[in-house]
Amino acid sequence: MQTASCAPASRLLARRLDELAGVTDEPGKLTRTFLSPAMRQANALVGKWMRAAGLAVREDALGNLIGRAEGPGPGSPTLLLGSHLDTVRDAGRFDGALGVLLPIVALDELRRRGVTLPYAVEVLGFSEEEGVRFSSAYLGSKGYAGKLRASDLARRDANGITVGEAIKGHGGLRAQAKRGTGFQPVLSTNTGKGARATSHPSPLLGYFEVHIEQGPVLEAEKLAVGVVSAIAGQTRGRLTFRGRAGHAGTTPMQLRRDALAGAAELILFAEELARRRPPLVATVGSLAVAPGVPNVIPGEVVLSLDVRHPRDAARRAALRRLLAQARAIARRRKLGCAWQVTQDDGAVACAPRLATVLIRSVRAVQGRSLRLPSGAGHDAIVMAGLAPVAMLFVRCRGGLSHHPDEFASRADLEVALRVTLDFLERLGAGALRP
Repeated sequence: MQTASCAPASRLLARRLDELAGVTDEPGKLTRTFLSPAMRQANALVGKWMRAAGLAVREDALGNLIGRAEGPGPGSPTLLLGSHLDTVRDAGRFDGALGVLLPIVALDELRRRGVTLPYAVEVLGFSEEEGVRFSSAYLGSKGYAGKLRASDLARRDANGITVGEAIKGHGGLRAQAKRGTGFQPVLSTNTGKGARATSHPSPLLGYFEVHIEQGPVLEAEKLAVGVVSAIAGQTRGRLTFRGRAGHAGTTPMQLRRDALAGAAELILFAEELARRRPPLVATVGSLAVAPGVPNVIPGEVVLSLDVRHPRDAARRAALRRLLAQARAIARRRKLGCAWQVTQDDGAVACAPRLATVLIRSVRAVQGRSLRLPSGAGHDAIVMAGLAPVAMLFVRCRGGLSHHPDEFASRADLEVALRVTLDFLERLGAGALRP
């Protein structure tokens, strides 16, 4: 396998990450949300880079950007590589984008070296992973894998626009109906709880995602990259406490039904519960307080709740404990209490055979390989229903992510690029054969 320096390619990758970071919906900060004007611009820019690398480019009904290099024959298996092109609000430039741009540069580098892979490749730039616009993550990868449901299309953003309306406004569904070709499933045909992914038209070798770690382990271990062992399961939802608004100066404390006080009590309970049960994490990231004025007792509070754990049984047990406490608080304070799940994803183990090949590539380039779990969610969670998955983590400074100061050094980007090149060639040499 080739593990030689690829400094020019890593410089190109760094420049493109910087250029893509300038594509935003909010001047002065990096924000790209599902099917927004900035996402259209990002797809156009990244599509140009895909074509320059020799890929045939298309966009599916969900706005997912897909670049494909065919294999040597019509029956060639396909390796999927990618991540997402949307961002959180006021984001960093590496989360998601790295996993789309690095494979493009890697394939271009292989072409420059005269290396032909004996399988087809699709580079995927998913249009939505973060859940910013519709409070539901993975819309892009779910659409690609055929796991969207009618209930997903009915979700509304802050302006009352549904997912389905946004897709139609983007021209996605009309374009799909007119074209009628290619792998563009969008909706699941299974209406039950266990909706299954659709079949890909060609055999799949797997799905490979490169991502910054979003944590401090690699930095502490002084390693540029590591191999992901599993992705933690997560449950997200909205918890509503309903009390009674009243005058802040005339309502005695003992007669109040303060929804915000109840919410505050639950937030502190969630923090303490998670601290006692590592590696459980529980987060309240947003509060909507009504009526939200200084001299009125809060009558209603809607809070977000995010619960994650590498073991599904432990995550579900923690969620049951949290909801039981919420109901107990509500009874004691004479509040109403309602819970709505917005996302529920089980833990995903990375495929052992793919991980073994990736570990060999990491050792060939870095000398030492470290396996570590991911506490963050990734498109690999959805793609695991379509193909075996593998993930490579890249060190990020201070473990910081979802922040403008998010940073991965060019030296580490080069290591990740060299590992990816080695991985692609090992697969081509038959590393997955029985």
